[in-house]
Amino acid sequence: MEIFRTVSELRRWSRALRAARHIEAGGIGLVPTMGALHAGHASLIRAARARCAQVAVSIFVNPTQFAPNEDYDRYPRSFEADCALAQAEGADAIFAPSVEEMYPPGAAAFVEVAGLSDRLDGASRPGHFRGVATIVTKLLIAAEPDLAFFGQKDAAQVAVLRRMVTDLRLGTEIVVFPIVREQDGLALSSRNAYLSATERIQALTLSRAVRWVEAMAAQGERRAGVLLEAARQIFASEPAVRIDFIALVDWATLEPTEVAAPGTLFAVAAWVGSTRLIDNAILG
Repeated sequence: MEIFRTVSELRRWSRALRAARHIEAGGIGLVPTMGALHAGHASLIRAARARCAQVAVSIFVNPTQFAPNEDYDRYPRSFEADCALAQAEGADAIFAPSVEEMYPPGAAAFVEVAGLSDRLDGASRPGHFRGVATIVTKLLIAAEPDLAFFGQKDAAQVAVLRRMVTDLRLGTEIVVFPIVREQDGLALSSRNAYLSATERIQALTLSRAVRWVEAMAAQGERRAGVLLEAARQIFASEPAVRIDFIALVDWATLEPTEVAAPGTLFAVAAWVGSTRLIDNAILG
């Protein structure tokens, strides 16, 4: 497995593969991450390995998607362990650039998806999706992948990136795989490492709300007001967990919907202690 530190190195790798026609059968897959890899990331790397001839994993904690008072400085970093996991799951290359490589001094160009970037997590974290769209655009330009793999846990991010790829006519397909959970239902997240033992139990409120709404929808309940109120009641049973948002939206536009049609996104975000967690389900 090769490790690249610069955009030019990654691009040379990608273009050399195409020139040598080593990737005609499956193309190049990219798994963008911020490191602190876990089983959810591993599932994406395996999926990329199954579909693509060559797989690159990016490891970059992107400063532009963090607000000034968020956890950029303490975000978990475990580069050697991440490389070992990526290699074990079949990655061919790691792209681990510096901040200066991705944002040269004086850099002033950013990518923003108007409208979508201000909804759900974008409303709670102003500028977050601009940072996400910018770094993913840079990664897609650098790696020139055929497919880019993301987890459903970041469903709002997926909506933003799908629109970005479509609008910019980028040649990469966004591929989404289901949320990977602990045995008790907690969605895997690098930020779970922040939780104390008590907070870890409290955090299950998110997955309980998601599963309850999923069950109601499966039994035929489609009214948004009823589904959202049911979720709020789940959170009311654990007052230590502070709701950021509970929403039922069209997954493509992130606009609220009154009826849970098949493919509707039910999404929650909440604070458990000082840790913000997210979870969701695609209903129907």
